[in-house]
Amino acid sequence: MSEQVRERLAQIHERMVRAATRAGRKAEDITLIAVSKTLDPAAVQRAVEAGVRNLGENRVQEAASKIPQVHGQGLRWHLIGHLQSNKARTAVSLFDVIHTVDSPRLAARLDDLAGEAGRRLVALVQVDLGGEPAKSGAEPSELPGIIEVLDNADNLDFRGLMTMPPFFEDPERTRDYFRRLREIMEDLNRGRAPDRRLTDLSMGMSHDFEVAIEEGATMVRVGTAIFGKREKPL
Repeated sequence: MSEQVRERLAQIHERMVRAATRAGRKAEDITLIAVSKTLDPAAVQRAVEAGVRNLGENRVQEAASKIPQVHGQGLRWHLIGHLQSNKARTAVSLFDVIHTVDSPRLAARLDDLAGEAGRRLVALVQVDLGGEPAKSGAEPSELPGIIEVLDNADNLDFRGLMTMPPFFEDPERTRDYFRRLREIMEDLNRGRAPDRRLTDLSMGMSHDFEVAIEEGATMVRVGTAIFGKREKPL
């Protein structure tokens, strides 16, 4: 499996380079997050051996049993699924980057828990642009309250925004959602000091990451294109 994953990673990197070039960007400025949810630790370890360094998990409980069994230098674990407040303490102990902050209360709790644990985490705010009941995220109108907490946090580095648009067979239909997230970040940055400007946009998955890169993604969350289809859908 390691060799197969290595080949898929090479193909994805080539696609990232082409997409970045089309947008006048550098592929090395974009982080590929391998979505390892539902995979057993042995499969994730083989992916690490194939070169994966950033891994994304959706569920805290699943990650808690998996992360201690995966080893490698420079690994960074990203929580890309909805975070319930009662799982925040465990999440703080496991993850380096939380992509799914969606309320002032959660932001404050993560800051407090990170301080207790002596950790400093990267935080992104998940923005709901599709209005789908099954997906989480803050409404754009709710961002000021969340950002106020994050800007005053002692133990969180607020870096940017994340979104998960509706699924479309034609990836081109996701472009407006990705563009909107970039525009929201640009608007936020107009009122921020240069050293506090947001830099990260987490958007794009296996079927649409090239469109996301063209619209400014700095992190893409790719699972199926790396690991193949699995029993549980991404």
